[in-house]
Amino acid sequence: MQENYALELIQNGKRIDERKFEEFREISVETGVVSTAEGSARVKLGETEVLAGVKLNIGTPFGDTPEEGTLMVNAEFTPLASPDFEAGPPSEDAVELARVVDRGIRESDTIDLKKLAITPGEKVWVVFIDIHIINNGGNILDAAALAAIAALHNAKIPKIEEDKVVRGEFSGNLPVLYKPINISVCKIGNEFILDPTIEEENVLDARLSISVRDDDKICALQKQGRKELLFNDVEKMLDLAIAKTKEIRGRL
Repeated sequence: MQENYALELIQNGKRIDERKFEEFREISVETGVVSTAEGSARVKLGETEVLAGVKLNIGTPFGDTPEEGTLMVNAEFTPLASPDFEAGPPSEDAVELARVVDRGIRESDTIDLKKLAITPGEKVWVVFIDIHIINNGGNILDAAALAAIAALHNAKIPKIEEDKVVRGEFSGNLPVLYKPINISVCKIGNEFILDPTIEEENVLDARLSISVRDDDKICALQKQGRKELLFNDVEKMLDLAIAKTKEIRGRL
């Protein structure tokens, strides 16, 4: 099986596609790809392809933040993207991916939500980010997070006339302050790899997804996998992630 072959290669210091352990596949970022959205981006990471769209609607603020806009992230895994994905309501994996992307954006203060108040306490802009997995070739979390950030930087605020949103006309750019990058560091045996393929994901022991802001501030962490991580493992994974985000951020 391909998974066994991938594991054997990693144990011998190699990868199934001949990349180095810390090397990402080719990355492509294209913005403004959905004309009906306020902002959008398509990210290709090797064979993995993800589309993110940003939509703004008028809504009511939360009671504890009456002068701030709100953020909502949703993810859709369609059967066309992978035979492992099923049609119907969002799966647990889709919900988890959306939450991790949301946390990276929210905890990094990427959007200046205070500038999204229309009438404080009554009306604010609600920012919706919809993530669609077009093809799952592995590491969809990092690709989705990158697509979401690119789409936010591409987004504009619609005009309002007579309390109605005017689509296609804009009053300015969405107030986006940072470019947090999510890096998933995977542990397989005693080795650490970045940007895993599907075959490598199927044999990993643990994965730590790390969202890092422009100033190297770690904003969010998500641990996955069946095995534990030692403290020294976590330190190495954090160092790897911080170093790699500098390279990936340059693509934006």
